[in-house]
Amino acid sequence: MNEPRKRVRVPSLKEKKLRGEKITVLTAYDCTMAGLMDRAGIDVLLVGDSLGMVVLGHEDTLSVTLDTMVEHTSAVARGARQALVVSDMPFLSYQVDLGEAVRNAGRLIQGGAAAVKIEGGSSIIIDVARRLVAIGIPVMGHLGLTPQSVHQLGGFRPQAQTSESADQLLREAKSLEEAGVFSIVLESIPSELAKRVTAELAIPTIGIGAGPHCDGQVLVSYDTFGLFQGSVPPFVKQYAQLGDQILEATRTYIEDVRTGRFPTVEEDQASDRKKPR
Repeated sequence: MNEPRKRVRVPSLKEKKLRGEKITVLTAYDCTMAGLMDRAGIDVLLVGDSLGMVVLGHEDTLSVTLDTMVEHTSAVARGARQALVVSDMPFLSYQVDLGEAVRNAGRLIQGGAAAVKIEGGSSIIIDVARRLVAIGIPVMGHLGLTPQSVHQLGGFRPQAQTSESADQLLREAKSLEEAGVFSIVLESIPSELAKRVTAELAIPTIGIGAGPHCDGQVLVSYDTFGLFQGSVPPFVKQYAQLGDQILEATRTYIEDVRTGRFPTVEEDQASDRKKPR
């Protein structure tokens, strides 16, 4: 008989790193999908601002508001029973000043998140991380390709490709660790650099397009389940093609309604029998 799975907490991720156990992370945006992935045993559900692209249809993440993130975070939290829920702080919700960053992070925590994620390693971001941790809000960092800086980076392209930029990323990772973040996402950086960062940090690294040496991996669920109809990054492994299945099911439903195959007389009678008398 299987023992019930314990709820994943922030310290659980460091414990997994110490034991050499890989950490599994997927993005989630609603209660139903969160519940399914939670039941499957996922460690972390990231309420990503990627919802701006895969759910809301924007070209990037910059249009996502704090109100939107709070609403989706609350939905995911209602579906999660064991997984750790981490919520992205959206663009300009933490970069302006420390007081505003604290208030906005607090809204996400009150909405159901157990932790928040912020992008970058500048001195401003380090100060935000340190302040949030000091008042008891767990923080996940994010280095490499940081989608909220897509215009400055010149698009969604690999980062830290030179020795100088690689050294800079390592310094930023160590600064984030010193500020108290409990984990760092490493996106679209060379595999050997991710291996180096992972070895030099005591906190876990979560890779996305950063090779196999990180302590865990994260993917956008709509990419990995074949739900997103746009282009998918080359590092994504697709475990299903649910978009194709939904398309075919919808076509079958349309045909059944138009031809009268649904609902049938038998189905209508069965529905009548289920109605309360």
